[in-house]
Amino acid sequence: MAGIVRRPIVVGALLAAAGFVAMGGLSAQGAAAQGAQPIDTQNPQNVSAALQILLMVTVLSLAPAILVMVTSFTRIIVVLSLLRTAIGIPQLPPNQVLIGLGLFLTVFVMAPAIKQINDEAIQPYMNGTLTQQEAYSRGEEPLREFMFKQTREQDLGLFLKLAGAEKPENRDEVPTYVLVPAFTISELKTAFQMGFVLFIPFLIIDLVVSSALLSMGMMMLPPVVVSLPFKILLFVLVDGWYLIVGSLVGSFA
Repeated sequence: MAGIVRRPIVVGALLAAAGFVAMGGLSAQGAAAQGAQPIDTQNPQNVSAALQILLMVTVLSLAPAILVMVTSFTRIIVVLSLLRTAIGIPQLPPNQVLIGLGLFLTVFVMAPAIKQINDEAIQPYMNGTLTQQEAYSRGEEPLREFMFKQTREQDLGLFLKLAGAEKPENRDEVPTYVLVPAFTISELKTAFQMGFVLFIPFLIIDLVVSSALLSMGMMMLPPVVVSLPFKILLFVLVDGWYLIVGSLVGSFA
């Protein structure tokens, strides 16, 4: 799982670096063609613009990690991975299918927050009615509201204690750098709770098959080989994907 998440970050960083180098090359060619003077690095405005570009490239390279940490993707992908392990076929569905389903479910769950960010932050900023800082503040609010709804007070209190911060009077006083890790561990706990429930019916099938094989004296036959078809049959008969996706999406309501 770490490899799956880390790979897009590396690719994004390489693409961003390539684009930055390409832009730098085009700028240098344009300056040479027009006989322009080199950029004065002593000018604070030029330095500020360079830092903004560097910050933008950094944010783009970290976009996959941000997606994982502040949206519903963590809970969804962990539950789907535990389901695959519970059935007993770690290779199916493939990682590409699992990640794709997780991303589309994440977009579905986060659609109201995405629409609010677009209406209240992105579009006004593009129209010039908001400054960059105001757009960032407005765009941050829907994500913070979503994370607060899914974060346990115990986890939030843990990171407030670790940060040495005073008890906040309201949600607005909770820093985002405290909210994000608290939200993440809350999501992990919820995902493992759902995964435990998923394991129970498949575990019962394994126990029944193992007892039957032992009573018939077939100790050399692995129980997993016999129980796997029954697990798949059970999952199909109860319309497992319908139940899993419905429960996942409903858990964010």
